[in-house]
Amino acid sequence: MLWAGRMRLRTVGIWVALVHVSAACEFGPVPYSVTGIVCRMTEPAALLLNQETARVIQAAFRNAKFPNITGERSMRLLGKVAYGLTNIQVNDLSIERSEVELKENDAIHIAIKNVTALFKGTLTYGYAGAWFLQLFHSVDFEIESSIDLQINIKLMCQKDQVAADASDCYLTFHKLTLHLQGDKDPGWLKQLFTDFISFTLKLVLKSEVCNEINFLAQVLANFVHDLAANFVRDEAIRLDISLASVPLIKAHYLESHHKGLVLYKNYSDVFSDSVFSPSLLTESRMLYFWLSEHILNSLASAAFLDKRLGLTIRGEKLQALFEMEDTEAQRKAVQMIFQGTAYNDSVAKVWSLAHPQISVQPEGTVVKSLVGVEIRIFPPGEEPLVALYMEKEITVTVQAAYAEKKLILHPLDSRIEFKVFKCTADPSGNDPSIRNFLQTMISVVGIPEVISRIEQALTSLMNSKGLHLFEIRNPEIITRKEYIIVQLDFSFPNHLLLDFLEKKL
Repeated sequence: MLWAGRMRLRTVGIWVALVHVSAACEFGPVPYSVTGIVCRMTEPAALLLNQETARVIQAAFRNAKFPNITGERSMRLLGKVAYGLTNIQVNDLSIERSEVELKENDAIHIAIKNVTALFKGTLTYGYAGAWFLQLFHSVDFEIESSIDLQINIKLMCQKDQVAADASDCYLTFHKLTLHLQGDKDPGWLKQLFTDFISFTLKLVLKSEVCNEINFLAQVLANFVHDLAANFVRDEAIRLDISLASVPLIKAHYLESHHKGLVLYKNYSDVFSDSVFSPSLLTESRMLYFWLSEHILNSLASAAFLDKRLGLTIRGEKLQALFEMEDTEAQRKAVQMIFQGTAYNDSVAKVWSLAHPQISVQPEGTVVKSLVGVEIRIFPPGEEPLVALYMEKEITVTVQAAYAEKKLILHPLDSRIEFKVFKCTADPSGNDPSIRNFLQTMISVVGIPEVISRIEQALTSLMNSKGLHLFEIRNPEIITRKEYIIVQLDFSFPNHLLLDFLEKKL
């Protein structure tokens, strides 16, 4: 019996990888101490994904390159019978049902019931019998099969990421019938081939199918990791999602813990004081993400270093900011600041002067930032002029939500403290009307405008990573002291895994 070279290499690769799985990751003595991100998938989500597992296994069967099978057998009085099965392909495959069960501290048990498949190919056999009688034939064959699969998938750590070991795999054959040239009732010689070829074929299919499933489980684990890594990456800024501890399998959920350290050029991120505990998450929703406050602070620092925390406003947007109300005080302040220059000949710039500080509280996410604002005017025929420059410390509490495939950020109780104030129209800074107007404008219009821009940018970024492909139901973003919990139910886009597998298989 011969397996194709591709399968030998694949099997060797699987076993070499599994030998190193348990020894590949080392964790510190304190559980969860370096945990920045946690993903918990509960039993309802596992049941939903199990439906996709059935589709994936169907795709794997259809695309599998089954090896040629050769063998021979000595028969008393008849001499040797040699045979070979080639060009084996799968047709008309179906799965009656698939069940999943989470076994605490053990494995994900998947039972796939009544896989019916019709295998087709070519049988070549030669018979060298007694009295020098020789027969050689090449005929088409069909194999009717009904199989149950039992797969126990263990989650481990390999190269600091979740690895799936599906080598604990069993096949039970309810039916495996060989038909030659469509003959449902072969003669005694064909029946002889049917008996021992069917036995050989069972051994090959068990090994082949289980190897394919084990290989596929690891491919899918890598796919999920790569999908998550891409989701938390934007150009030079990314998150380290390597494992912080061994993945957990409980009776009602799966859970993985990740470092969540920000990686950006020479920026150094260190974290060893996580407040995570499994008791912080429940089991009522399908999917949970737990995020440390530290991640938000580090991302803000990286965004600042990458010069992303800046905004330029001109034209109609600038006009809308400064004409939020039609009062005498507003018109006077605008006239003094812009000195009669049109909005189209002016530009405002807003940027962070230092790393924003972020803290997470039950009432929302609190952002504290030292911000610079400059208004530059371009009077016709004159040199550009900085009409206004100010530095202010802004503290604003933001509540977040997600609805209709959009991130929604709602600012609350903002506080503004001027640190530097320079206005060309008021060199002494003694005119309170300009400062009072600016304070009101920043609170009522300026901060919401900036947050709206951030809201749009983050929504666009998440959709570019494929978040809009998922049907997310009733998402909740819950803030607590030093951490955020995102909990939701979802529907999985059917084509995502299948499209990926079509490229891999």
